[in-house]
Amino acid sequence: MQFQITDIEFDFDDYDDEALSVDEAYEIVCEVYGQIWEADDEDDLVEEITTAYGWCIKSLNYRHILK
Repeated sequence: MQFQITDIEFDFDDYDDEALSVDEAYEIVCEVYGQIWEADDEDDLVEEITTAYGWCIKSLNYRHILK
């Protein structure tokens, strides 16, 4: 299945030793918006994004892309 990210909130506070500036966090979030991901289900989608970016996800909204 394909998913397009419409909103995402990463847990940037989860890692004390990897503090990000507001601009860096904003850039990461903007990079994810609109991307289309291939995943089996919502859990797999979360795992794919977490693996790709290295940050846990607090919340995620998406839409299914129909072929």
